[in-house]
Amino acid sequence: MDAGHRIAAVEDVPADSTFLFRVRETDSEEVDEAVLTRADGEITGWLNRCMHFRHIRIDKGSGAPKRNGELVCANHGAMFDDDTGECTYGPCEGAFLDDVNVAVRDETVYLADDDYEFVGAGGIQTDPTDLSSKSNVEF
Repeated sequence: MDAGHRIAAVEDVPADSTFLFRVRETDSEEVDEAVLTRADGEITGWLNRCMHFRHIRIDKGSGAPKRNGELVCANHGAMFDDDTGECTYGPCEGAFLDDVNVAVRDETVYLADDDYEFVGAGGIQTDPTDLSSKSNVEF
């Protein structure tokens, strides 16, 4: 794995939350957010999107809440298994988070997914003056 695929040191991935980073889809060039999570010493990667409403971010920039080895979507209470990404409770029960393949070598986490390129740590910057609606209301 080369330095261009390096996401973070293993020690930077919290056990009780998530590590937020950005990826670019190799086909569309679209930039998206992803998270790393740690459970039982294993690190997994997921796109930072709830499966109930895909525009909702699980990690809103300060780490996603975790409870009993599961990621929690604070918007709807959906819970996702750290290891499999399966929604075990909530409105999207049975759905799976979109995975982002990662590899750990020499205490470093690398992006190992041919569908994405690593862009950088942290979330996508948004315009604070953009007041357009991101409503979850379905009509």
